[in-house]
Amino acid sequence: MQTHFTDADLQKPHIKEAERILRTCVHCGFCNATCPTYQLLGDERDGPRGRIYLMKELLESRDDDDQVTEETRLHLDRCLTCRNCETTCPSGVEYHKLLDIGRAEIDRRVPRPMAERAQRYALRKMLVSPKRFKALLTLGQTFKPLVPGKLRSKMPPAPVDAGLRPNSQRHARTVLILEGCVQPGLSPNTNAATARLLDRLGISVTPISEAGCCGAIDFHLNAQDDGRTRMRANIDAWWPHIEQGAEAIVQTASGCGAFVKEYGDMLKDDPTYAAKAQKVSTLAKDIVEILRDEPLETLQLKAHQRLAFHCPCTLQHAQKLNGAVESVLSKLGFTLTPVKDAHLCCGSAGTYSVTQPELATQLRDNKLNALEASHPEVIVTANIGCQTHLASANRTPVRHWVEVVDAALV
Repeated sequence: MQTHFTDADLQKPHIKEAERILRTCVHCGFCNATCPTYQLLGDERDGPRGRIYLMKELLESRDDDDQVTEETRLHLDRCLTCRNCETTCPSGVEYHKLLDIGRAEIDRRVPRPMAERAQRYALRKMLVSPKRFKALLTLGQTFKPLVPGKLRSKMPPAPVDAGLRPNSQRHARTVLILEGCVQPGLSPNTNAATARLLDRLGISVTPISEAGCCGAIDFHLNAQDDGRTRMRANIDAWWPHIEQGAEAIVQTASGCGAFVKEYGDMLKDDPTYAAKAQKVSTLAKDIVEILRDEPLETLQLKAHQRLAFHCPCTLQHAQKLNGAVESVLSKLGFTLTPVKDAHLCCGSAGTYSVTQPELATQLRDNKLNALEASHPEVIVTANIGCQTHLASANRTPVRHWVEVVDAALV
């Protein structure tokens, strides 16, 4: 793609990065074929190719250009950042990086209405603090009948009891675990089940309470400096344990995993943290990356359930781990049902189900129809956002796949 940036423009790091990405695009349009929002809306501007053109025009225009409108932001906001287009793209366009640049630029040039700014600020403050989120969640569950209709439908039931975690110093092999921000409140059993499962395999799990939200929520709601601050705080919390020999930083939420794996890239220009961030990204592992390399045949399970696996976008498109969980579950003896169009997003996409509820609901229902087509007993997934979003329809039970494996242990 030809660009028309001035020499002065190219002195700005974000413009230089945008030009690099834009020039890899060859206009082929293959991306639209697998874009969930393009499939729903049929508008070129709601597919990756159209959004790339919108961002190119935005970044090449001047600050006083009246062609930069809220309509541009509407089409960027509708993007799920599922990165399906990146999996499809034959030219390797790093679309998600361009989208971060484009969203930050449009918000700088055309400030959001006060109501939208308030909503996004509230989401950031409510979701990134585990204690605050858990307190608000408990309050909402207690007074659920009084919660307004749309919010009531998103209110999850009380979580499954987490049970006991093994001692974190039982084994010579140790891994760290990112507890997450909303997962401890919504599904505390996920990380507890992970600790029990790894304990069976001779690996101790060390939770690091000082490590908080991975930074993705702030970053993707255009509070990018706050997101980087959270990255640095997490690196500081993990670093002493890394120096003591922790072999991995495990994530059980694939959204967090995808983001932590990009710490090295996002902090590459920070002289204090660049090397440490790259090390953290190297050590970041989704739980399936740990389990698939362990002697799973030593586990004793009663794996009798029929499962449908929903592979989150952050697992298959961002982390490139499509098929990994399915392979582990099959090896353990579970029966997996086929899922049509498994590459498509469920509509959760971080805070998307709140900021774009109509599109998110359409995508959720389409995904559930595909998952339920072969009548599984349970739907399993690998990301708390997907899990909560799919479960909000109150249809087939939805759980994290590690919980199901843990429950099957003899």
